[in-house]
Amino acid sequence: SSGINAEYGALPLVCPTEQHGTMSTKTKGPAQSVQVFGRKKTATAVAHCKRGNGLIKVNGRPLELVQPEMLKDKLLEPKALLGEERFAGVDIRVRVRGGGHVAQIYAIRQAISKALVAYYQKYVDEASKKEI
Repeated sequence: SSGINAEYGALPLVCPTEQHGTMSTKTKGPAQSVQVFGRKKTATAVAHCKRGNGLIKVNGRPLELVQPEMLKDKLLEPKALLGEERFAGVDIRVRVRGGGHVAQIYAIRQAISKALVAYYQKYVDEASKKEI
């Protein structure tokens, strides 16, 4: 199959702490990061969000290069709705597996949105999280 992650093979996705909730958080010293997942049908996308300079990558590729071309607008919706400035201070890396093209796109979109909300809740403040 020629899915979004066809070149990358199988990546381990399940973190033991993820089975009990929708979000697991990790903190190593000064590194601030959250890890969340999005699901659609059998597609699962795990987003790792940390402080950075606005980079968003899916399976190592920039968000703009993800296929299929027609659904790219769906991926860019969180950025369009919340504005570029919200994403400017964070890097989000997404791994996606399973499902078809469309299900993967929706899982990625959900993971990106949940990652930003979780990051703002944990490291910025509750008020800005509610605003999002």
